[in-house]
Amino acid sequence: MKKLILSATTALVVAFAGSAFAADISPAAVKTADNVCSKCHGAGGATTSPLFPRLAGQQAGYIEQELKLFRDRGRGDPHAQAYMWGIAGPMSDQQIKELAVYFANQPPAPGQAVSDKELAAKGKALFQNGDDSHGIPACASCHGKMAEGNDTVPRLAGQSSDYLMGQLEAFRSKLRENDTMDTNAQSLSNDQIKALAAYLSSL
Repeated sequence: MKKLILSATTALVVAFAGSAFAADISPAAVKTADNVCSKCHGAGGATTSPLFPRLAGQQAGYIEQELKLFRDRGRGDPHAQAYMWGIAGPMSDQQIKELAVYFANQPPAPGQAVSDKELAAKGKALFQNGDDSHGIPACASCHGKMAEGNDTVPRLAGQSSDYLMGQLEAFRSKLRENDTMDTNAQSLSNDQIKALAAYLSSL
């Protein structure tokens, strides 16, 4: 009898949690994600294209921050201008917040298979420990031990290796402006960028 009551109670808790989760997701955000965002970012934000970031499981605070930068034209890298300025331009703060919540609650896509284990191992060491000899801090100190991100610091785990390399190169050349990342990326060599991308894309 106790087991039956416990099972029934557990079922109710799970059902309640599921309904509460569904209530937090705006139907309008789902529609926008399906009809607009998916064209580049894939269904549920799990794109396989190396040109665009995976949004599934991304930090809500980061998505909200970047969408506002796109909307207000505070981010001026070529991809931002070509794609996101026009899309984010009409969005209200509420619409942006609802989209951020939607994508943050989608299951992250699985990482890519490691094709070069030695390269990925070098990337892991650099991500976790940095490189004091070249003034490169540990990426994990901001992005988290498993590159899960934190609020306005993005999740990097599971992103496409080509996309990650492109963004790190953009930071290094200051094509994409960010005070912290422009400084940190300055000292990265091409091989270090490849190693970081290989490791992070595998998570």
